Amino acid sequence: MYDDCVACGQYYEPEVGFYWGAMYVSYGFSTGIVFLTGVLLYYLANDPPVWVYITTVAAIVVLLTPLLFRYARVVMLYFFGGIRYDAGLLERLRE
Repeated sequence: MYDDCVACGQYYEPEVGFYWGAMYVSYGFSTGIVFLTGVLLYYLANDPPVWVYITTVAAIVVLLTPLLFRYARVVMLYFFGGIRYDAGLLERLRE
């Protein structure tokens, strides 16, 4: 992740330790993934053995970890950092 926004120069770490809270957001994402995967396995795979649940959930969470990391930080910035996305900003800066 960049230190500053390439379009507007916004510094992405408003205070020291700001992203510690992103761990809780990431935990929430992971919990949702575990729940959704469990429900889907239960109904689509006719309640497989426990090792299938554990292996599938672990593989999905490990594969999605880079996305979870990034999006947890984005959620922290939007909800707690007061940063808003402006899609037209880059276009206006280029003019």
